[in-house]
Amino acid sequence: MAAFERVLDSGQLILGTEVAEFEREFATFVGSSDAIGTSSGTDALIVALRALEIGQGDEVITVANGPVPTVAAIRAVGAKPRFVDIDPQTLQIDPNQLRAALTTATRGVIPLHLYGWPAPIPAIQEFCQQHALWLIEDCAQAHGTLIHQRHVGTWGKVGCFSFYPTKNLGAFGDAGLCITDDADLAGRLREQTCYGFRGDRTAHREGLNCRLDELQAACLRVRLLGLHQALTRRRAIARQYQAAWSTTPLRLPPNSAFEGSSWHQYVLQVNQRSAWIDWLAQAQVGWSIHYGSPVHLMPAYRQLGFQPGDLPHTERACQQVLSLPIYPELTDGQVERIISVVLDGLEHGLT
Repeated sequence: MAAFERVLDSGQLILGTEVAEFEREFATFVGSSDAIGTSSGTDALIVALRALEIGQGDEVITVANGPVPTVAAIRAVGAKPRFVDIDPQTLQIDPNQLRAALTTATRGVIPLHLYGWPAPIPAIQEFCQQHALWLIEDCAQAHGTLIHQRHVGTWGKVGCFSFYPTKNLGAFGDAGLCITDDADLAGRLREQTCYGFRGDRTAHREGLNCRLDELQAACLRVRLLGLHQALTRRRAIARQYQAAWSTTPLRLPPNSAFEGSSWHQYVLQVNQRSAWIDWLAQAQVGWSIHYGSPVHLMPAYRQLGFQPGDLPHTERACQQVLSLPIYPELTDGQVERIISVVLDGLEHGLT
């Protein structure tokens, strides 16, 4: 509230010091040269695609087992998503599928660090370098995720973050951000967020209006201070779950997720999802599904020509994923109760 009052008292609600300071602080947090605030995570992706001049007639490789925004951003610039299947163990993009999806129209790859688990970026980075493709990391769920002690978002040409309220670092509304180590690209990204302006009121290129709001930036500056502690707690809860269920038949998050994951979600793969949902609900344990409908089979994207069975691992995962509570405010007693409820479900024959 003090941060909000500071903004209101300043009288500067757009492109003021709060945005500039948050950009600087977040860039420092992830180890990036530049950060450019946007009005949402989706807009961060759109701004990145436009700044890299990806548009009509181009193709971008991505996955279909995540949320819609990644694909919506590709379509918003007139490009076409080329879906590839996921690794059934990690639920992340399978780099072995990239070559088969490559066409003369391919301009980039957007891997999604789904659930805050790290996607196999080193292999994807190598593929992109070999084929002169842009690597845009979708880090909407991965604030604080590390690969070899290096923050996600810093491996590609651009890293795109969302600060939607449910994220590990959430605002009080929509907000997003791009990071890059390319100073020239940073300038183009910033132009895209504000009509193509360069600190003046002259449009030097066609741009958008998708700036980060001062109030949201002020909120995020406060919340960024507590992010490290929140991530530490999420990781501790994940380790407790993993230790308690490691000898059970449950299909747990992969070991690869433990190398620096920010644990936006803790996701199981189960056979009897409806029965598990009933069991958890009866025990008053929260649950969710991230995500139950593969994007390539949604009505809005049928014109892309994908059919059921085209992405078997993706489609199976969407039928089996089940998220359990992992937010940092969980008490030790609540974590122990969740563990107990799941173990009791296994004893009652749930799989």
